[in-house]
Amino acid sequence: MTPTLSTRTVRKVTADEIATYREVVRSGLTPSDGKASPLHAFVLASPVIDESVGLIGATTADGSQLGRVHLSQEIHVQRPIRADEPVTVALDVVGTRKSLKGVQVAMKVALLGEDGEQFAELITGAMLVGAVTPDTFGQLPPHPGKGSTAEPTVVAQSIARDTVTKYAYASGDLNPIHLDDNAAKDAGFENGVIAHGMSVLAVVTEEVIDRYGAGDASRVRSVGARFSSAVLPDTPLEIVLQKDDAESSIGTAFVRFACKTPTGPALKSGWVELGD
Repeated sequence: MTPTLSTRTVRKVTADEIATYREVVRSGLTPSDGKASPLHAFVLASPVIDESVGLIGATTADGSQLGRVHLSQEIHVQRPIRADEPVTVALDVVGTRKSLKGVQVAMKVALLGEDGEQFAELITGAMLVGAVTPDTFGQLPPHPGKGSTAEPTVVAQSIARDTVTKYAYASGDLNPIHLDDNAAKDAGFENGVIAHGMSVLAVVTEEVIDRYGAGDASRVRSVGARFSSAVLPDTPLEIVLQKDDAESSIGTAFVRFACKTPTGPALKSGWVELGD
């Protein structure tokens, strides 16, 4: 069967949804500047990204439910999400690759504003665990993250259990592994509920906005990282930030980052690009 590679739909978010999401990801920090998080582009697009499994006809050998693991995320934005604006979410599945674990899939999503102009692009990498279809096709875009030799700044953070719950509702990602200990254990997480990978990325992004972007979320031009391992609620996070002023082609700086817990890396090859 030839998979359907594209889909388009129109979505919008309210001012309250924008404010609530930003408040949740800034838990423990000062109040935000009132602007949308750059990661809200992913929140808006995520229901469409979730549909990609059906688009490509992914199935398991015995008909059981697929597991889905978020491998990597890039978000490129020219401007923030606007409240109540009808946004066209245009998704293309650009490639898949079969492996022993399942099928790796890469998606590109364009966000077009009410004027028809594209203002954001997302590149998502995921593993469909246990999938035996579809066959390999297209290309998997390389992840552009790399290391840095700049002087590191180390930041300590954590994500509280109640923040994990709040993030689930603010983002619309109500996967039970983030809400119910038994569901998480059934999925293989022996210690129970885990934080959303995107919430960890959001926490790091807010630290960069405050420390290098003068608290102005609209200065973010791109964000990206590879997800390495699950983060438990209340687990200490060590965030290493390295600012490379000469590296940004469109703005003022690239801030490279890594994030780890006491048991190992959580985010790898990460960056936040800041413009003027």
